[in-house]
Order: sequence, then C-alpha cells, then structure tokens
Amino acid sequence: MLETSARLLKLLALLQTHRDWTGAELAERLHVTGRTVRRDIDRLRELGYPVHATQGTGGYRLGAGAALPPLLLDDDEAVAVAVGLRSASDGTVAGIEESSLRALTKLEQVLPPRLRHRVRTLRGATIRVGTPGTAVEPETLMAVAEACQRHERLRFDYRAHNGATTVRTTEPHTLVHFSRHWYLVAWDVDRADWRTFRADRLTPRIPTGPRFTPREPPEGDVATYLSHQLSTRAWPYQATVLLHTSAEVATPNIWPGMGVLEPVDAETCRLLVGAETPDSLVWMITSVDIDFTLLSGPPELVTALRVQATRCHRALRDFPDTGP
Repeated sequence: MLETSARLLKLLALLQTHRDWTGAELAERLHVTGRTVRRDIDRLRELGYPVHATQGTGGYRLGAGAALPPLLLDDDEAVAVAVGLRSASDGTVAGIEESSLRALTKLEQVLPPRLRHRVRTLRGATIRVGTPGTAVEPETLMAVAEACQRHERLRFDYRAHNGATTVRTTEPHTLVHFSRHWYLVAWDVDRADWRTFRADRLTPRIPTGPRFTPREPPEGDVATYLSHQLSTRAWPYQATVLLHTSAEVATPNIWPGMGVLEPVDAETCRLLVGAETPDSLVWMITSVDIDFTLLSGPPELVTALRVQATRCHRALRDFPDTGP
C-alpha cells in the first residue's frame, strides 16, 4: 500500500484529469478502502484543493477555488509550461514579461534534472528572428476575448495607421495572433461588413453592448480571411500571378503572411500578393523561385518586372549561354 503522502499525490493526479471519479473507482486505483478515499479527500480539502462531491454518483471532481493550490504536471506538461513562459517573457503582451520570468524561475528550480536539461537544450538551440510586434495591454486582450466569448457587442476607439481615430461598434468574432501582432476579426455594425483591427491600436469602451447571434465566419474561415486581408488588400500594390506548379509543390516556398495560394489544377496555382512598392512585389514574386505568368497587377508592376528582366539579362551578357 502506498504511504499517505504518496497516495495523496496520486489521488490529486487522478482528480486533475478533469473527469468525475466515483469513490469505488478511486479506491480501486489506489488499492485502498472507500473510507480511506474519503479521509484522503478531506486532507486535500484541508490543503486548499477544491474537491467537490458530484450529485447522484457518490463521486468527486476537482473544481476551481479562491486560491491557486500547487499543481501536479507530468513531464511533457512541465516542459510545455516552461517553453510557454519563456515565449511569454519575450512576447507581445505588455506587462507580463516580469511575471513570466518569475514563474519560469520558480518552475526551473523544482524541475528534475532530466527536464531542466530538456528545457535548456531547447532554449539554447533556438533563437528569435526579427523584432517582436507592438505590445498589447493584457487588459485590452482580456476585454476583447471576453466580448468574443460572451457574444457581446464591443465599442472601442481605433487608431488607424495614419493616426486618425474613430469610434467603432462591432460584433467581435475571433482574436488572432498572426505574424507578430494580435488582430480582432469582427463584424463592423456601422459599415455592415467584416473588418480586421490591430489589437494594439484599439481601446475598448466599457461596458460592452447587448448580446448578438454570432455570424458565420468570413470566407468560411477566420484564418483564410485574415490571411487575405493582411497579404493583399491592406497593401497599395497588389498582384495575382499564375505559378506553373501545383499548390502542394508551391506551398513550402510561401512564407506565412507573404500571400494567399489558391489551387487551380494539378499543374498550376494562383498566388495573390501585396506590397508597399512595385519593386517589393517583384522581389516577392521572383523569390518564390517558380515559373510564373502575371495575371493582374498595376502598370507600375509591369514596368518593374521589365526593368528587373533587363537588369538580369545585362548581368549575364559576358557569360556564355550554358543552359535552358
């Protein structure tokens, strides 16, 4: 039979699996009597764990309490929490960096050597490329997330990229972290259309408005809609090219946020891209390293492509033609 302390830890681990347990099931798992299970449940309650009795089944469930008692984590869960805290300390939510580092320090102090080695190995073998996006106040994220969850209208002051501020009334749908920024995808009530808002540019007005019935997500999928918005429609110069290969082959060549890839058939696919300048569009299209045909684009892009082609041709004039 397990010693009392070891048995309590095993009992707590069972209760943390988020299911209802009958007293008989717990007694069988712990190889003790039902009376011993009841005594151990009382000990856990004395230690601050909110163990609730379930109605009608004579069972138990671990609920939420007023304070946070110690948690039991398995190896994979402990590593996942440590990695998540490390990412949060460098992330885009303002004000949680110090708290994340404190929690990470406490966790690493009690990790077994084998797990501490795994965490440090992962941290030492990875680096963050590029600068983090603009930080968002956690109160803003929580207010937006709660409005999404409760299906309540959300009014907020919104600052556009040119500095102009407007008051928007929305039916918030989903909060998305995409390419270093947080975005709210919402139905704009005044404009009667879907819109995308940078979370770091909005200031919620409290309290929230009346409840609403959620609409079907735009384009059938929030991720697809946001990708379209950020990859093409938000840029002053946009283009569509036909890539002479299948979407399956082309996909690894398209980095996140670069553009939207649409299958056509087994041998071709369309790429929709947007950029700040025609020259940037040329670079993005040619960097895919796949033969293409320009389907649509501004006249400036046509000129920029011809200039680039002429420049490449001049660069090779002193070299013999050795390939196709």
